[in-house]
Amino acid sequence: MSNTVTIKFFARLRETLDTDSLDLPVDSETTVADLIRTLASRGAPWDTLDGDRSVMIAVNQTMARPSQPVSAGDEVALFPPVTGG
Repeated sequence: MSNTVTIKFFARLRETLDTDSLDLPVDSETTVADLIRTLASRGAPWDTLDGDRSVMIAVNQTMARPSQPVSAGDEVALFPPVTGG
């Protein structure tokens, strides 16, 4: 198994970033926040991930915080917050 995680994007993020998933390398110290910073460093439109608008995070289909560590083979889902109305 390679030392990567799969990041999946949903709803508005998928449309803004024009992709539904990608793989990123990880090491034993990587957190979700690290992944988001790495993506945001790609510039526009990726920098929207690290802006004022928060994103919801799930790791292996369980809601998570940015401080959540990730391991090779994990699936990280990023999606906009759900709003009621």
